[in-house]
Amino acid sequence: MSPLISAENYPFWTMDKVRYGDTDKLGHVNNAVFSTFLETGRVDLLCHPTEAFNDPGTAYVLARLAFDFRNEIAWPGEVRIGTRILAIGRSSLKLEQIILQGERCAGIGETTLVQMNETTRKSQSFSDETRKKLENLMR
Repeated sequence: MSPLISAENYPFWTMDKVRYGDTDKLGHVNNAVFSTFLETGRVDLLCHPTEAFNDPGTAYVLARLAFDFRNEIAWPGEVRIGTRILAIGRSSLKLEQIILQGERCAGIGETTLVQMNETTRKSQSFSDETRKKLENLMR
């Protein structure tokens, strides 16, 4: 994962509310919720209401998730999730995401998503059109 923890390195931003139910016995947000925050960022980027970033008859599945915890997240409040595409493979995307509460970095995650054919349940290469759309998101 990139050592450059800077908000300007992430072109796509969304937010999520920290819920009371997200907290654990220690009073901070449970580690499992960090993954949910990353999902919010991925979905907001790739599941656009008017623009498809995957091929017809396909869906993205999570193949890998790595996360470095940096700081606690507290309730009440909200987090901002920054997302950027690091690489585009034959049928996969590698994303890097950052979670901020205020100006403090709570953690950095790297995920690999695979475009899967919903009928065969196997990976499916990106069409030229979808690849071009994804490459445009990198710019």
